[in-house]
Amino acid sequence: MSIRRELVLDDVSRAIIEQLQEDGRRPYARIATAVGLSEAAVRQRVQRLLDAGVMQIVAVTDPLQVGFSRQAMVAVRTAGDPRAVGDAIAALPEVIYVVVTAGPADLLVEVVAEDDDQLLGTVARIRAVEGVTSTDTHLYLGLRKQTYAWGTRRPELPPAAGI
Repeated sequence: MSIRRELVLDDVSRAIIEQLQEDGRRPYARIATAVGLSEAAVRQRVQRLLDAGVMQIVAVTDPLQVGFSRQAMVAVRTAGDPRAVGDAIAALPEVIYVVVTAGPADLLVEVVAEDDDQLLGTVARIRAVEGVTSTDTHLYLGLRKQTYAWGTRRPELPPAAGI
């Protein structure tokens, strides 16, 4: 996955995305009323946004509720190209997120596992990937915030003091 910057969203597309971020099952007719378009126009816009890879409409589960009691973030340091190492790690089924980073770690890898044994096995498989030089595993003890409602509006910055 790469970061794309070529598509500029207009206010109507942003509003449609916001409606779907609140409820991914919201009917097109209701979205149309909220954004001031016809239902058919909303359906077409949503399809274009999906086809362009701007968004996905998915069911997000709570790992604890579906049998994954152990979650961790694994910081990975590599030798060579971290993108190739990241692609190899991304193929592991317990790995749900891989990002190339700048800083002490070359990759951050999020893992969900049924238990400690499965997590241990996954970390061992990550360490065995060619190009991995070391890992640091950070166990999740509690979730304080997780949101997917971002990316449509720029955050308001507080006014600068003393300027």
